Amino acid sequence: MSEVPEGVELPASARGTPRPTATMTLTRDGPEGVEVLLGLRAKTMRAFPNYWAFPGGGVSSVDRAAVEAIPALAGPEAASIACIMREMSEELGLVPSDSGAALMEPTARLAIVEDKKQWLPLALEGAFPVDRTQIRTLSHRITPPFGPVQFDNAFLHLHLGDWAEVPEIDLEPQTEFIQVMWAKPVDILAQWKAHEIKVAPPVVTLLMEIERTLERFERDMNKAAGDIAERLPGRRSILFAHGVEVVPIKTATLPPADHTNCYLVGDPEGEFILVDPAVRMREDMEALATAVERHRGNLIAVVFTHSHSDHLADMSLLKEAFDVPIWGSEYTARSVPCQRILKDGEHLTLGHQTWEVLVTPGHHPGHVCLISDAGLVAGDMVAGIGTILIPPHSGDMNEYIDQLRRLKDLKPHLVFPSHGPVVAIPERLIEHYISHRLARHERVLKAVQEGVGRLEDIAIHAYADTPDAHPGLAVDQTLSHLLAHQDKGKVMLNGAVWQVEGATSESVS
Repeated sequence: MSEVPEGVELPASARGTPRPTATMTLTRDGPEGVEVLLGLRAKTMRAFPNYWAFPGGGVSSVDRAAVEAIPALAGPEAASIACIMREMSEELGLVPSDSGAALMEPTARLAIVEDKKQWLPLALEGAFPVDRTQIRTLSHRITPPFGPVQFDNAFLHLHLGDWAEVPEIDLEPQTEFIQVMWAKPVDILAQWKAHEIKVAPPVVTLLMEIERTLERFERDMNKAAGDIAERLPGRRSILFAHGVEVVPIKTATLPPADHTNCYLVGDPEGEFILVDPAVRMREDMEALATAVERHRGNLIAVVFTHSHSDHLADMSLLKEAFDVPIWGSEYTARSVPCQRILKDGEHLTLGHQTWEVLVTPGHHPGHVCLISDAGLVAGDMVAGIGTILIPPHSGDMNEYIDQLRRLKDLKPHLVFPSHGPVVAIPERLIEHYISHRLARHERVLKAVQEGVGRLEDIAIHAYADTPDAHPGLAVDQTLSHLLAHQDKGKVMLNGAVWQVEGATSESVS
């Protein structure tokens, strides 16, 4: 079945034009080779909290106005370059200069941190240089369609020369980064592969591109950057973690999501599996086949986390591309012929990686997750966008909450959901799911205890704190909560009226 309950009509999410953003790849010649600057994003950031990433942000009206007002910005990517100059001044206190970069005067920086609109008048007053001559465009990438909003990011580059001449960065006035580090690309990638640090997916692939190109140009960053800028490599693999690559597949799922994440899970140079390759269109099948061909490992199986239609494939189309065994839980095998039944607690050896199978019913019987040092392939236990529905007659709210507690106790490094982007701080999201469901669970019970008996009326009381909730979904999920309370012996259905277990019909208003 689809994630959307039968009979419930939901408007499709409108996907607008990707919003322009810019990030800056700053490099320098360190004592042992070329180094790249990354900042550790604060846990309070909406995008990639607790991740190492490049400085940058969205192109704003301030940046577009600067292009019109400052002749020195004229040229390709003018708005993106204005944006990155403003972001650098805020986040790092640096401005590009003919010698690489210079420190910004503290009072000017503080004014911009407090109000980004101050960047333009300060630039026009000559408070700092506006020099774009050394800035290159390395690449352009549009973020994958995990949600209704996408971003078209310009990856810009500035080489600052010898490390001894690079100004020391002061993070004190800003709140985006809590730490910065200069490190060789190969060392950053080694920490990422060992799951010691979290690095934003597009940063990972660009660091890989830089490292490959540096090897070809005798570790000369200016030559390497020139080569990359000439080739303008686009998006390649979307690497959520070492051994976890994602390919979004267009599906009819619960809005605002309109894709299901298919994962290539396992050793990048050994055996790997496909998880939830929900291909229904040839275009998606070809995109997935390209990702598999690009992978240097050996595909050994397809795994379905569960048997909802937005996770299953057109099996004839799938077999045309990947003639490998199907693995799934015993319940999933009722819908899809499975050559291997996955059991809770068993381990899958995929090259040099080991993934444990977790059977996590609640959202759907026989739902399967996979966990390793890289993180948790979570299926529909949680989502990176939107919410998770518990179908009243095939799901189990009590079991779902119990399984969420189980996942939280495992403390995964990351969560890789079936819908939406990677979850950077798993414990925080899972705890939110648990507390949110328990609060709703209590409101449903309280409504019945107060004498509200009809399902639709109980839903109105239970969702009084969420006036924008879709009425059909509210009724659907209220029924799931009621059935869970009924299973625990707290409520009962008397004809068309829900009441406290043991109450008489006369006592129900």
